Amino acid sequence: MTDEPLEPGLKALIDSLLGSPAPSPVLTEVGKVTEVGAGIAVVSGLARALADELLVFASGVLGMVLDLEPDQLGVVLLGPADKLTAGEDVWRTHKVVSVPVGPGLIGRVVDATGLPRDGRDRVDAVTERPIEAAAPGILSRSAITRPLATGIKAIDAAVPVGLGQRELIIGDRQTGKTSIALDTILNQARSEVISIYCAVGQRGDAVARVIETLRRSGQLSRTIVVAAGDEETPGLSFIAPYAAMTMAEYFADQGHDVLVVFDDLTHHAQSYRELSLLLRRPPGREAFPGDIFYVHARLLERAGQFSPEAGGGSITALPVVETQAENLSAYIPTNLISITDGQIYLSPRLVRKNQFPAVDLGVSVSRVGGKAQYRAFRDVAGNLRVTLSQFEELEDFARFGTRLDDTTKARLVRGAAVRAALRQPEHDPVPAAVQLLILLAAMGGLFDAMPEARVLAAMGQLRNAGADALSDIAERIAQNQPLREEDRRAILDLASKALGRKDTGYDANI
Repeated sequence: MTDEPLEPGLKALIDSLLGSPAPSPVLTEVGKVTEVGAGIAVVSGLARALADELLVFASGVLGMVLDLEPDQLGVVLLGPADKLTAGEDVWRTHKVVSVPVGPGLIGRVVDATGLPRDGRDRVDAVTERPIEAAAPGILSRSAITRPLATGIKAIDAAVPVGLGQRELIIGDRQTGKTSIALDTILNQARSEVISIYCAVGQRGDAVARVIETLRRSGQLSRTIVVAAGDEETPGLSFIAPYAAMTMAEYFADQGHDVLVVFDDLTHHAQSYRELSLLLRRPPGREAFPGDIFYVHARLLERAGQFSPEAGGGSITALPVVETQAENLSAYIPTNLISITDGQIYLSPRLVRKNQFPAVDLGVSVSRVGGKAQYRAFRDVAGNLRVTLSQFEELEDFARFGTRLDDTTKARLVRGAAVRAALRQPEHDPVPAAVQLLILLAAMGGLFDAMPEARVLAAMGQLRNAGADALSDIAERIAQNQPLREEDRRAILDLASKALGRKDTGYDANI
């Protein structure tokens, strides 16, 4: 070892390091995995962990703290459980589960944690927000007065949905629930509404079909798809709706209108039941945990029409729930019916009659009602419900072979024509003015006694004829002006001319 003096620069660096204060110790809490289940893990040694905190396992899997017990934590896994082993280390992250938010998400397909599922680069996010948030208070909300056009005749006319409303879509499997929600998203091409489709527990091929439909229509560029498939861990299915709502809240805070579809909350409830039973929580009715109502209420209460002081935007929620054998009084359906502002019920009885969309107007209801409906639709809506309800009652009565008078026969013919006019192929939303044209033509008797195939062809003729001819009326509808008598007469004259009829055949007494 030589006694040569150090260079001045090196000596000064060593002196500064020796004279600087020692770095403070870094406290790292490390826990151990004591038990691994199908979607959950039990962790010990992290006594200071918080509820909903994100944990990182040594294998790279993420988890969310769901149960806090004195000597252990119940953790919901957000990744495959087969990567975990008992005795594995686990660390706290000191932050709750969050997702990226911002305009960079629009047009993307992501999972429940915000990671891309479309093969593209990471999402260009503005920031991250926790998936759990308190619902806005009363003073942060405004009345729901603006309509959300779905493009579906039966809904826009008789079960109107408003911007900021929570409208439940309910029915047995294979009755067209996803089609109703998807058509509503497709119809937003005529508006400035941003759409979010949240698939919870759906098969991968079903989600792929939805994405392909959005892509073909060009609406994917204005939609966010949050996918948590049935092949993934139940933890991702559980947090997916909250992640989608958090993404929607960012845009609502900027003053935008957002439509969020939760497809469906039946699978969401089942995933939460599975996690709760694995964590040994006490089961209640139908083995669901006691807080299942709160799980859905705290999600859907975050939707609404917000005041200018709270951003002025809106979040419209369309939750989907599946029933079994038309049992509307089951646990999860009744919970969601009581939380939401109305329901669109899709009836298997109408499906068997080949009536699509199979909206049962006798059971469907919108608790916001006409307050959020185009004024031009209000008169038509009242007559439509009365005509269909009388027709269905008479239709059941006529099956007994009873002799019918001429007025009753006329009502049966008119009701059958109106019901046929409500038919609509999926993925083909109809503009509001054309809907009025078709409905007024049916109510005016222009479809009476037509065969079913002829009614469908006639509706196509009316749609072609009204595309340009109703531009003035369409503008007044968009401005929420009432339908004047001259407008009604002009619509009926246009329909008569398009169908080659000399008169409307209108009879107000039928």
